[in-house]
Amino acid sequence: MSKLDNMVKDFLAQKRIAVVGVSDKHDTGCNLAYQKFKDAGYEVFAVNPRIASFQGDACYPDLKSLPSKPDAVFILANPKVTDQIVSQCVDLGVKHVWMHCMMGTKPGLAQGMTSVSPSAVDVCKANGITVIPGSCPNQYLNADGGHKFMRGLFGLFGFMKVE
Repeated sequence: MSKLDNMVKDFLAQKRIAVVGVSDKHDTGCNLAYQKFKDAGYEVFAVNPRIASFQGDACYPDLKSLPSKPDAVFILANPKVTDQIVSQCVDLGVKHVWMHCMMGTKPGLAQGMTSVSPSAVDVCKANGITVIPGSCPNQYLNADGGHKFMRGLFGLFGFMKVE
């Protein structure tokens, strides 16, 4: 089993997941991840500062506003937002963070389609937070055919490695 697979297994072993970047404007990978976590029985918190509810559930402006501390945080947002969220993770003592990247974990492959912030990755590592810098939970959690294909293809080309 690869290091990334082990990190994913540890992340998915958590029970309370905050999903940062849900949208009420259109369907997104973040919205799909929120629903997949929820369908799999996780306690899920939607986070987006510009909406008050998401799919009938409360939506919170930030991690500090959640009714309880999440065990893990998935981020699909601008890397500048990732920096802010990771700072909140440090303050709250969250120990698992997953930063989305459409193209796996290779830096620079999807600069316009990534939530990975290299400085936030460094902050995580410096504060004992296990960080998955790329990939997507939709490729692991009850993955559909398209997400299975992406995971396999990106793995084949070496884009699913974590240093």
